[in-house]
Amino acid sequence: MFFVQNWGLVLLVLVSGGLLAWPVLQRRAAGPLLDTMAATRLINDGAMVLDVRDNREFAAGHLPNARNIPTEDLDKRINEVPANKAVVIVCATGQRAGKAAALLRKAGREKIFSLDGGLGAWRQAGLPVVK
Repeated sequence: MFFVQNWGLVLLVLVSGGLLAWPVLQRRAAGPLLDTMAATRLINDGAMVLDVRDNREFAAGHLPNARNIPTEDLDKRINEVPANKAVVIVCATGQRAGKAAALLRKAGREKIFSLDGGLGAWRQAGLPVVK
């Protein structure tokens, strides 16, 4: 009886709960996140840096030795990402990196990591950016 009389309130609770859970579910799909220090260690150990921003964003500044494959092209160019090497995925803020990481995992890549906070976090840490 309560649910019938207060269906609007119940619906509001369900929708707001779903909206709160959405970022957590997206992070889980993105896989492991690395802070800038952990990413630097992995890159120094030979990991590939994959920048999934568009070409214009990439040209404006990117991590040293990064390879640019925009998110929208990744499914067509997935063979350019080595299957047996660690990959650090970078975008502007971390959102596109999570999507790219999920796509790469689905394609069988296992050592996939996303830079938490993206290029913004990298710059904020004072780490080098090249053009």
